[in-house]
Amino acid sequence: MIGIGLVGIGFMGMIHYLAARKLAGGKVVAVCTRDEKRLAGDWTGIQGNFGPRGTQMDLSGVARYRELDALLADPAVELVDLCVPSDAHAGLALRALEAGKHVLVEKPIALSMAEADAMNAAAAKSGRLLMVAHVLPFFPEFAFALDSVRSGRHGPLRAAHFKRVIARPDWSTAIADSSKTGGPAIDLHIHDAHFIGLMCGVPQAVQSRGVIEDGAVAHLATHYLYDQPNLAVTCVSGAITPSGRPFCHGFELYFDQAAIAYDFANLAGEGRLAMPLSVILPEGKVDRPELGSGDPIDSFALELGAAVQAARTGRAVDQLSGDLAQGALRTCLAEVESVKTGRVITLDSRG
Repeated sequence: MIGIGLVGIGFMGMIHYLAARKLAGGKVVAVCTRDEKRLAGDWTGIQGNFGPRGTQMDLSGVARYRELDALLADPAVELVDLCVPSDAHAGLALRALEAGKHVLVEKPIALSMAEADAMNAAAAKSGRLLMVAHVLPFFPEFAFALDSVRSGRHGPLRAAHFKRVIARPDWSTAIADSSKTGGPAIDLHIHDAHFIGLMCGVPQAVQSRGVIEDGAVAHLATHYLYDQPNLAVTCVSGAITPSGRPFCHGFELYFDQAAIAYDFANLAGEGRLAMPLSVILPEGKVDRPELGSGDPIDSFALELGAAVQAARTGRAVDQLSGDLAQGALRTCLAEVESVKTGRVITLDSRG
């Protein structure tokens, strides 16, 4: 049983805690926060843009710490799960790695390439794993899409389009503060930048146009440029839609022998599948694959389960790779630069 030390009890920390309760091979043995109410189990003030609201939580049997050093000194903690604001990722991850712990840090890996470099270097030096919690590949629709590309069962991928659009966040001061998150072009859009890197590889260059608000890129549309002459990949992402549609995401993939489409939105407080996951085959046939649970907590449980298994074996899965997470950050930073300059930005030109 791998002991998990959960650092940060905000919305994402609560989601990770709920997901960890579904694990067979790991459990939360310690939590760390300076919020006295939450340390006592009063999570009623927590809310987010999916999943349940916070409740009174029974933390009996869980060690509770106000300072990270105390959690890092706990021998029962083998995997440190960092659910803290993005600007704190690098510093806390470095301390956990230096203490000899495996680390799972929420996305994005960091806010600068220098920080990401330092984190990956520290992991290599310590002999411990640095894993980045990009959960999208663990959602059933995206896992199916990735497997379809990797298996080649419909022929080679020819084109792909992704979208991820939310309303301006008003449920968390941290998520709305671009100095702490990098703004929507980093905090939100990195989900799809990472998935595109996992599915197609990190692009050679990007060309983006977007909307800038208060110095941060709030919305963008990007072409990902690859050496392959017959691969067209695009994405739209941002946080400027009215509150009546607080969230939507989806994709369309085009292969030689099929297309795969998925489109979900929260509209006026109700989740709606504009397009359930569909495999569109020649001669008018459409398959609707059985995907199992639609509970997002189950997807986070799969992610945490992969991290726990990696901590047990010492081998991380590619979905949680620190190197790939750094590639996603590099991609997003290039997209921001492209929006602000109007130029095509090559990724190898960024430090």
